[in-house]
Amino acid sequence: MITVSDLSLRFGKRILFEDVNIKFTPGNCYGVIGANGAGKSTFLKILSGEIESTTGQIAISPGERMATLKQNQFEFDNYQVLQTVIMGHSKLWKIMEEKDAIYAKPDFSEEDGLRASELEGEFAEMEGWNAESDAASLLSGLGISEDLHYLQMSELDGKQKVRVLLAQALFGNPDILLLDEPTNDLDIETINWLENFLIDFKNTVIVVSHDRHFLDTVCTHIVDIDFGKIQTYSGNYTFWYESSQLAARQRADQNKKTEEKRKELQEFIERFSANVAKSKQATARKKMLEKLNVDEIQPSTRKYPGIIFKQEREVGDQILMVEQLTKKADDGTTLFHDVNFMLEKGDKVAFISKTKLAVSTFFRTIMGEVKADKGEFKWGVTVTNAYLPYDNAKYFDGNMNLIEWLRQYTAENAEESYVRGFLGRMLFTGEESLKKTKVLSGGEKVRCMISKMMLANPNVLVLDEPTAHLDLESITAFNNGILEYPGTVMMSSYDHAFVQSVANRVIELTPKGMIDRRMSYDDYLESAEINALREKMYQK
Repeated sequence: MITVSDLSLRFGKRILFEDVNIKFTPGNCYGVIGANGAGKSTFLKILSGEIESTTGQIAISPGERMATLKQNQFEFDNYQVLQTVIMGHSKLWKIMEEKDAIYAKPDFSEEDGLRASELEGEFAEMEGWNAESDAASLLSGLGISEDLHYLQMSELDGKQKVRVLLAQALFGNPDILLLDEPTNDLDIETINWLENFLIDFKNTVIVVSHDRHFLDTVCTHIVDIDFGKIQTYSGNYTFWYESSQLAARQRADQNKKTEEKRKELQEFIERFSANVAKSKQATARKKMLEKLNVDEIQPSTRKYPGIIFKQEREVGDQILMVEQLTKKADDGTTLFHDVNFMLEKGDKVAFISKTKLAVSTFFRTIMGEVKADKGEFKWGVTVTNAYLPYDNAKYFDGNMNLIEWLRQYTAENAEESYVRGFLGRMLFTGEESLKKTKVLSGGEKVRCMISKMMLANPNVLVLDEPTAHLDLESITAFNNGILEYPGTVMMSSYDHAFVQSVANRVIELTPKGMIDRRMSYDDYLESAEINALREKMYQK
């Protein structure tokens, strides 16, 4: 258990949070949320002891071990992959090192023998003989194949290193597990594996994530950093979001009586509790919501962008025809092969592949940025498309301010107030709209691109990882905007909640062809028939 008492953190006159008093108890998973800059990652660093708070203290139950997800990908480059995982249990690793050093001595003394015997006893108590097999099992679950286990960490690419460091944090059943953005760079299968691991994990988990499906699946509580405070709420992210929105509407309704508001909140809690009980979510393990006091629910101070896509004209019957489209990567690897489909009115298509480059390259091909090796495609004459690429760097080469940047995508002589309106929807107001493009963060660049897309009044959207770099508020607003959009959508995203809520068709690109099904994302992933077909399509 971790107990946080009278915690505060200040940077000069700026107060990040203060008067924080929380207990994190075993068997629960706490999702830490907050606007960008609120201090989510900083709070985890205080809990781990990496940085000190201004006031207060962190107390951990005696004898409990804490593990954290390391962010430095180069820290373990001189170690083997399997060793790196085992190093997550520092005490066990030190025993292994000392044991090996004693046994390697050419002049093994009686004193060495006694010490080795002590170490062997401690090693056995920690189930050290299972360390390698346990580490290998974690690595395999996280998509690191057995042939990589004995390589040096320096031989792995960045995405592989992230998975090894995640295995390191999970290794040895820590009492307290701190995870900062653990789903970054993981594919859907690996995220599912991690979700199931954490659902079954019996100890304390504290996690920062922008993945709403992940937070909904694993969290029993939400830890909200807002108002300069840190508050804990029972339930998962969706419950927190919907209840805070309800509380905000109630606060705005001055005419509604207090008793009516309480009744409405209570009905909401009961309805949500019933839904949770039918799901596989971790919240089903405890009847948390039944114990919730309606007075605990507070409106959020978060600002949500206003993402509204309008069609200048409705698209005709001919939208996009793709015939036998094939493309190989520079190294000769087939990205996609003989892709054939017709896009139809009302389609909101999720494009997926085990190779991220395949979908990005396919989108770049149909948007005319790269040429296919074989095949052709044709857009309908009534189509006005808007494209959100995964790599948007080329759009921000200059050093214009945001008004100048967005104005270049409007009709000539567009009024400044008109341009400011679209920037304002994406929370660039006042002096923010005069920011230079060269100082924008990744999330700010995506918000600028969304402003550009809204200007076009498109009837077809092409979205390649649209939620990358965005905070939870922007992701939620984007998701809602696409749900309400009447046009056609082609998208790729690792955000499970985004895809499941929007897509009515799934197209998977593989080296041996494509799979095309009109069904929800979850139904596609859970279909035994499709999974068998997918396995064949990816076999070498």
